[in-house]
Amino acid sequence: MESLIGLVNRIQRACTVLGDHGGGGSSALPTLWEALPSVAVVGGQSSGKSSVLESIVGQDFLPRGSGIVTRRPLVLQLHKTDEGQAEYAEFLHLPRRRFTDFAAVRKEIQDETDRITGKTKQISPVPIHLSIYSPNVVNLTLVDLPGLTKVAVEGQPDSIVQDIENMVRSYVEKPNCIILAISPANQDIATSDAIKLGREVDPSGERTFGVLTKLDLMDKGTNALDVLEGRSYRLQHPWVGVVNRSQADINKNTDMLAARRRERDYFSSSPDYGHLSSKMGSEYLAKLLSKHLESVIRSRIPSITSLINKTIDELEAEMDHLGRPISLDAGAQLYSILEVCRAFDRIFKEHLDGGRAGGDKIYGVFDNQLPAALRKLPFDRYLAIQNVKKVVSEADGYQPHLIAPEQGYRRLIDGALSYFRGPAEATVDAVHFVLKELVRKSIGETQELKRFPTLQSELAAASYEALERFRDDSRKTTLRLVDMESSYLTVEFFRRLPQEVEKNTNPSGPAVDRYGDGHFRRIGSNVSAYISMVSETLKNTIPKAAVHCQVREAKRSLLDQFYVRIGKKEAKQLSQMLDEDPALMERRLQCAKRLELYKNARDEIDSVSWVR
Repeated sequence: MESLIGLVNRIQRACTVLGDHGGGGSSALPTLWEALPSVAVVGGQSSGKSSVLESIVGQDFLPRGSGIVTRRPLVLQLHKTDEGQAEYAEFLHLPRRRFTDFAAVRKEIQDETDRITGKTKQISPVPIHLSIYSPNVVNLTLVDLPGLTKVAVEGQPDSIVQDIENMVRSYVEKPNCIILAISPANQDIATSDAIKLGREVDPSGERTFGVLTKLDLMDKGTNALDVLEGRSYRLQHPWVGVVNRSQADINKNTDMLAARRRERDYFSSSPDYGHLSSKMGSEYLAKLLSKHLESVIRSRIPSITSLINKTIDELEAEMDHLGRPISLDAGAQLYSILEVCRAFDRIFKEHLDGGRAGGDKIYGVFDNQLPAALRKLPFDRYLAIQNVKKVVSEADGYQPHLIAPEQGYRRLIDGALSYFRGPAEATVDAVHFVLKELVRKSIGETQELKRFPTLQSELAAASYEALERFRDDSRKTTLRLVDMESSYLTVEFFRRLPQEVEKNTNPSGPAVDRYGDGHFRRIGSNVSAYISMVSETLKNTIPKAAVHCQVREAKRSLLDQFYVRIGKKEAKQLSQMLDEDPALMERRLQCAKRLELYKNARDEIDSVSWVR
C-alpha cells in the first residue's frame, strides 16, 4: 500500500501541475499544497547543504561551485521503489521524460535555473520540481533553498542578502514547514545562519531539526559533543551529525553508496561519537525525517481534511456559478437561452418593482425633473403686457374685439401650450435613459449571462430596440396629451370672462378702457391661470402616459420579439449565441480539474489515514 508521504508527494505534484501551489486564488483558504507538511533545507553558503541532500538521495545530482549555486528553490520529492528497480528522475517542467543519468539531472537543474534567472547570480522564487524514484531513498519531500549569505558579491544586487532571507522565510514561517537547519561543525554554532533564522520563526524548536556537517574537518583534539548532545543549543528534536564526501571524493566521483558506508564506519569507530553512532549519519537523518514527516502529516489529517472539504464546497459553488457545459442538442440549447433570458427578465423587473435599486429613478423623473422643467417654462416673458397686446391685436385683425378677445385668448393659449412639448419629450427621454441603464445593469447582474458574450450582446440589442419602440409610442402619447389641451379649451373658462368684466365694472364710474394696459394685464392673468390649470393636469397625465407606454410595456413585453426571432433560428445559430468566452471556459476547466484533485485527495487520504 502507498505510504502517507508517498500520497502527499503525489497530491503536491498534482497541485503544482494545476497551479494550486500557493496564493490561494480568490479563496481566503490556504491551498492544499500549503496545508501539506514538507521539509525546508536551510543553511548558509558552504554549510554542506548540497552534500547532505545528495547523501540522503544517494546520488550526485546537484550543481556545485562557488558563491550562490542554488538560485531557485528545488522541491525534491523522493519516492521509495522496490528493490532491484532502476533509479530515475522526472522534472515537472519536462513531463513524460525520465532521466536515468544524474549528471543530466544536474545539467537540467542548471539550465532550468538559467532559463528564469539568466546566466547571472540573480535568484528567483519560482521553484523547480524534481521527483526521484529509487530503492535507496525514503519517502520524503525536501525543499532546497538558496544558501543564506551576509554580503553581495560582484554581479549581485545589494538587496541579494535580504532577498534570499525573505525567500527562505516565506517557506519556514509556515506552521506546516519542518526546518532542517544545516550548520558546519567547524564554525561556532552561535554564528549559524540557519539556527538564528530557525530560532526567530520557531522559538520553541518544535519544527526544527539541527544537522551538523563537516565533523571530520574540525581541529584535532576538538569535537562537537556539546552541540550534538544538546548542551550548546537545545532543540525539541535530537541533533544529527553527518560526514559528507570530501572535495577529493567529489572530484573522483566517489560512489554515494560507498560514501554512506564510509560515513557509518567513521561514526562507529570514532572515540568521540561512537556512543552516538546509531543516531548519526545521513541514512539515519533521512529515516528520522521521514518518520517525523509522516507523524506530522498524520496529526494534521483532521485539519487537512477540513480544508479539503471547505475547498470542495467553494469549488462546487464556483462550478454552479460558472454553469455546466451546454448540450449540443438544439432543443436543449433553445431551452438554455430561454432560461437565461427569464433570469435576466426577472432581475430587470426586480429593479423596476423595488427589489433592486434603480426603479426609484423613474419616480425621480416624475417627482423632480418634470415639475422643475414645468416651473422653468418662460410664461412670465410670454404673457408680458407687450406680447399679450401684440398677440391679441394680431388676432383681431382690422376689426378690434367687442367684448372678450376670443381669438386673442386662443392664440395666447395655443402659443403657451406649445411650451409643454419640451418637458413632455424630456420626460419620455429621461424614462428611456433609466430603462436602458436598468437593462445594462440587469445584464451585468445576470450570472447566467456572463458565460455567453454573444447572447449578452444580442439580448442587449433586442432590449434596446424594444425600448426605442416604447419610447416612440410614449412620445406620441404625451405629445397627444399636450395637443388635446390645445384642441379643446375648457368652455367654462370662456363663459367666466364676460361675467368677471361686468362684476368688476362700476356703472356709475367711468367706462373701462378695453385697450388699456389694465385690460391686457387682465387677459395675461386669465391665460396664466388657465395655463397653470393645464400644467397641473399634465404634471399628472404625462407620468401616466410614460408608465403606461414605457415602464408597463417593458415589464410585459421587453423580449417578446426577441423570443419570436430565436424561435426561428437554426441549431447552428443557437450554438453561436451560446458561444462562451474562452477565458471562462478555461476557468471552468481548471475549476473542474481542481475539484477532481481535491475529491481524489480526500478519498485517498481517508483510505490511508488509519493505516499504521
